[in-house]
Amino acid sequence: MGSCTHRIVQLCASVLICAIATVPARVACAQQQAVTATVIGEKVQKVGYRAMIQKQAIMYNLAGYARNNPDGTVGVELQGEEARIAETLEAVSAGNKKSSHANIIGEAQAPFDPNLKTFTIYGWTSSSRNISNPYDLVFNLRPDNNEISGKEAAAVWDSIAESTLKGEDLAKFMKHLEDEE
Repeated sequence: MGSCTHRIVQLCASVLICAIATVPARVACAQQQAVTATVIGEKVQKVGYRAMIQKQAIMYNLAGYARNNPDGTVGVELQGEEARIAETLEAVSAGNKKSSHANIIGEAQAPFDPNLKTFTIYGWTSSSRNISNPYDLVFNLRPDNNEISGKEAAAVWDSIAESTLKGEDLAKFMKHLEDEE
């Protein structure tokens, strides 16, 4: 009888240990989310707005995309840690120096895709650099999931553009970088 009680106690202890071990994993998953959003503003296209959004995604290591919609709005999907998404949406609302400010964001929860490991700007062009050929600029998530500074994110963004653009467009982009220095 004593050995039966001992086995039951061991079994209960094993179940309890397994339950406790899975709590942090569930908490970590609970912090992950995905949202889709439509951004409405007076000037959110042809002002570097999607590049600003991608730089935020690079800073916070978020997956998703940004694209211009035919109706003049910008479509965005963000996926990652809830707090990082909130920070990014705050920056999206505020805009950049050329865009409108206090932009309206209509957002909705989206299904989280654990296999999505990139953030893509679809059909990127640049009025200020006279680049009219559309390019998809793809950021691959960092495996360590750390946050980086805005300056570091801008450098990563520049390297993505440099490795994606071709021919005359690359030359125009590089000239623009030199002029900024």
